[in-house]
Amino acid sequence: MLRRRLGGVAFWLRENEERKQQILTLKETVSELQEELRNHRHRVKVLELQSEERNRVNSSLEQRVHELEEHYAEASTVIDGAACSRAEEHYAEAFTSPAPRRDRDQRETAFSDRADAARQVQHVRNCPIDCASIYYNGVRRSGVFTVVPSLGATPVEVYCDMETDGGGWTVIQHRQDGSVNFDRSWTEYKEGFGDLHTEYWLGNSHIHDLTSQGDYTLRIDLEDWSSKHKYALYQSFSIEDEATQYRLHVSGYSGTAEDSFSWYHDKQGFSTPDTGNVCAEISHAGWWYNQCFYANLNGVYYKGGRYSPKAKNPLGPDGIVWFTWKDSDYYSLRRVSMMIRPRTFRPHLSP
Repeated sequence: MLRRRLGGVAFWLRENEERKQQILTLKETVSELQEELRNHRHRVKVLELQSEERNRVNSSLEQRVHELEEHYAEASTVIDGAACSRAEEHYAEAFTSPAPRRDRDQRETAFSDRADAARQVQHVRNCPIDCASIYYNGVRRSGVFTVVPSLGATPVEVYCDMETDGGGWTVIQHRQDGSVNFDRSWTEYKEGFGDLHTEYWLGNSHIHDLTSQGDYTLRIDLEDWSSKHKYALYQSFSIEDEATQYRLHVSGYSGTAEDSFSWYHDKQGFSTPDTGNVCAEISHAGWWYNQCFYANLNGVYYKGGRYSPKAKNPLGPDGIVWFTWKDSDYYSLRRVSMMIRPRTFRPHLSP
């Protein structure tokens, strides 16, 4: 009996020892698996970091390529603008100079010059005619560029807004700080004045050349002294030539600012203080005045917005006015801009 019990104890001890050994083996296996898991996680992390680095490098390279493409487009536009200007001058000179009549050689020389100028016509017609065509050439950054509005027109530097509502805008007027005096003569408003990077009027002759090329849309952006911003969009905008006093044609309003422009100023001729127009004299600006205005974006710049009729000009309002903004002629806006682009313009997602 005792021998049998001792045999059972011995068997149990052997079983217990074997289980301990199995447990130790399992612990070693678990430890090895944990180490392998840690190594695997480390490798995964390294691969993730390498992937992120590759993505960053690829993204950086893509961004750099995009920047280089933009710089190339801008440089090409600048070079083409200069070439267009020279070609345009050559064309104008060749076709406005009287043909010599003295001998055959002179006639042949004149004919050759005109033929050479004519061969450049196609090149000139491919020149940027406005900021929309510069946009279509791949330029996506706002800045100053040269455009040739139409054959025979004078090349002109313009500021292109490539950001607002898809870009492609040729800015024809801008006010922002009162740094430029807009109380100017007929000739100055005709030819343009100011600084394209701050405040300016592009020039009625240039605006006429631009809007004579096709159907153009006008956008007017307005901002008050509380940094509140609104805009007015007109589907149709053009002005006639100097012989008609740059008569205004504007219609098709939409936007967030109530219309203070087209309904009252459409079909009006342009006036400046030196033309004898009473409204222009009172307003100290050039504009398409009626009797006198509901919008006057070239008026006197009054800091702070509100001004008194008893202050500098007792004869009437003369600020930068958009009447429906405050239902008042005596609130002068802080920032305004006028810009145009073809009615058929469609922005591209990429160059």
